[in-house]
Amino acid sequence: MVLASVTCSAPVNIAVIKYWGKRDEKLILPLNSSLSGTLHQDDLKTTTTIVASESFTEDALWLNGKKEDINAVRYQNVLNAIRSRATKLTDKKHFVHIASINNFPTAAGLASSASGYCCLVFTLAQLYGVDGDISAIARMGSGSACRSMFGGFVKWEMGQKEDGSDSVAIQVQPEQHWPEMNIIVLVVNDKKKETSSTDGMQKSAATSVMMKERCAVTVPQRMKDIEEAIKNKDFETFGDITMKDSDDFHEVCATTTPPIYYLNDTSRYIINLINRYNKASGSIKCAYTFDAGPNACVYLPKDNVVEVLSLFLKHFPGQDISTYYRGPKENIAAIESYQPPKNLQSLFSPETTFDSLKYILHTRVGPGPIVLNESDSLIDNTTGLPKL
Repeated sequence: MVLASVTCSAPVNIAVIKYWGKRDEKLILPLNSSLSGTLHQDDLKTTTTIVASESFTEDALWLNGKKEDINAVRYQNVLNAIRSRATKLTDKKHFVHIASINNFPTAAGLASSASGYCCLVFTLAQLYGVDGDISAIARMGSGSACRSMFGGFVKWEMGQKEDGSDSVAIQVQPEQHWPEMNIIVLVVNDKKKETSSTDGMQKSAATSVMMKERCAVTVPQRMKDIEEAIKNKDFETFGDITMKDSDDFHEVCATTTPPIYYLNDTSRYIINLINRYNKASGSIKCAYTFDAGPNACVYLPKDNVVEVLSLFLKHFPGQDISTYYRGPKENIAAIESYQPPKNLQSLFSPETTFDSLKYILHTRVGPGPIVLNESDSLIDNTTGLPKL
């Protein structure tokens, strides 16, 4: 007998001030605060269905069609935390079946754990009737998952308390505040990364000579400055801070023992190209940031989208733009016919390289988690198993 069934979706977030390193591994409490933009679910999302039934013999989880070990510590932490605050299903003995899918590559540096654990916790909260802040529970699954609990721009306060009760996500500005903000993701590699974020940050916290100053001085000031830039829609300042923090984060990784390198040759080419483009333009027209992976996430105002996409497609052409470029189709004609001004013409005449990118994804800032219709369910209620 099915007692309840809930399906939800949750977004990816891409940090502009990076979280790297923990002061408490078990509770996932960070060494510094961080800030991110929430990407739109039209393009990147996790969808999760959870069904509770008296007929199930155990809790079970399927991720992208593959059964996972739900007894893993982080899954149990969030399950127990939600159940301890339940206002529903408290009078029925039951287990839950969970099915979750991503519409983007998992563990490739595109924040799949953030959207995944956010969606899991948000869906569990709907199922069990949990009210109030649940970002701290999402944090116990994956640190950056707490920031996916809100749309727009979100900060994760590192907090000071030992129990982690003040280490929560707070929305800085809603998605409607800066609708002109677009994001272009250059997918350099969609394979699983060699060094996981969890392992990488443990090593950096223990060995990088840059960590102390970054956490105590650099990040706190940047957090204040970028919040103000977002409030004022000041892209010049926003972009400058975003790129500096990305560079610093990867320098921390490089000064870790042994060194960690998430960027590859294509990543470094993109960094150089964007710096040359901004210099030739006389202002910051787009800003790169790289998480723990080689894929570039480029923030930019809507007015610069066609020019920047045209630049990327000159340097990284695809065989079929209609499938290689995953964004609004109305942009394709404008991209193909774009003629750069004189000061940029030299940048638009590169030696082109095919196959450096898997694809180019174009999205925008979007909303937080959403409750979906029963028709979107990933689980067949008659079998209790994933439909796909």
